[in-house]
Amino acid sequence: MSQLVYLDNAATTQVKEEVLEEMLPFFRETYSNPSAVYSFAQNGKKAVEKARKQAADLIGAKQEEIYFTAGGSESDNWALKAIAEAYEGKGKHIITSKIEHHAILYTCEYLEKRGFEVTYLDVDADGKIVIEELKKAIRKDTILISIMSANNEIGTIQPLAEIGRIAHEKDIIFHTDAVQAYGHIPLNVDAMHIDMLSASGHKLGGPKGIGLLYIRSGIKIKSFIHGGAQERSRRAGTHNTPGIIGIGKAAELAGKNMNENIQKETALRSHLIERVLSEIPHVKLNGHPTDRLPGNANFSFRFVEGESILILLDQLGICASSGSACTSGSLDPSHVLLAIGLPHEIAHGSLRLLYLKKQL
Repeated sequence: MSQLVYLDNAATTQVKEEVLEEMLPFFRETYSNPSAVYSFAQNGKKAVEKARKQAADLIGAKQEEIYFTAGGSESDNWALKAIAEAYEGKGKHIITSKIEHHAILYTCEYLEKRGFEVTYLDVDADGKIVIEELKKAIRKDTILISIMSANNEIGTIQPLAEIGRIAHEKDIIFHTDAVQAYGHIPLNVDAMHIDMLSASGHKLGGPKGIGLLYIRSGIKIKSFIHGGAQERSRRAGTHNTPGIIGIGKAAELAGKNMNENIQKETALRSHLIERVLSEIPHVKLNGHPTDRLPGNANFSFRFVEGESILILLDQLGICASSGSACTSGSLDPSHVLLAIGLPHEIAHGSLRLLYLKKQL
């Protein structure tokens, strides 16, 4: 293998050099607990708050509306469980979609076992929710709508601003799982009427084990983890200072380079899609043809298993996947591909590729 071709950036990304440089001093030099009161801890505390602002600026949020977590799955769990607990007096109905990440779907199943009702919206053949169906699903006891910003497998981008507007007109909390979108496409929590947003550091050139949850000021929820006063007493536990520095720097870089990255990644994505569809028989592009993440391409190949494709690509030094890394090893076809109407035999032959501008 002479050269590694890494096309699995939807699963994780390489930590950017600038991010690593920002993080390193906080392992050995400024290693104090940022919650401590002595002066040695103040540099760490200031760095955490700087990162909080960097993360907030990327989505037009206020610094104090950002809460750091251990990753996207924790943020999704926190958002759904906290709203369910805080607003169950108003109602116990939640709306989501059938193509959400399992961090959302499994949390919804957990809540259903505890008396909540969940409506799982269908999507069209491109993976978009149907706005009229969302409107029909809203009830007087609906307390939360959770729809992902962009799908982690097929890359389809949802109409967030329209969803948010509908939610706010009905006085319903709107949460979006933006793990795949944060830092890759423009997001603005005010313009899109987003009340809560989940993101993860390792999807945009930051480290693993760090994420965030944006919570709009005024939303009353209880603490998610008890035991300390960190994160304004809503999420106890010693700050992962290097990780927080990392996601902050990655967010800053993403904001500065977003337009350039989108243009280049979209051009390469379009070229790849055109070549694959025109040169390989029995292939289908999955997801919306244009309203998709800039670097995402997802194909289904008839008469071949996705696992076989991955093995052959791996032998050529090409890293790819057939779906979410969280379900790697599962024999079941992707729930996302089934939701957009693919039969089992075709869904089994899927391939997901995600290119980002900076390669290994």
